[in-house]
Amino acid sequence: MNNDNYLVLGAAFGVAIGAVIGVLTGNSALWISLGIALGAGIGLSMSKNQDKESDDENQEL
Repeated sequence: MNNDNYLVLGAAFGVAIGAVIGVLTGNSALWISLGIALGAGIGLSMSKNQDKESDDENQEL
C-alpha cells in the first residue's frame, strides 16, 4: 500500500468516527475536527512504520 494512502485512510476513519461521536454529543464541528487530526496522526504513524519495515527488509537482502 502506498504511504500516502495510510494518511488518507486514517483521516477518513477519523472523520467517520468523529461524525458519529459528534452527532451523539451534539457537537459535530469539534468531534469531526478532532477525528481528522487523530486519524491523520494515526495514518502518518502507520506510514512511518511501513517505511521502517520496508527499510529493514531491504537491509537484510
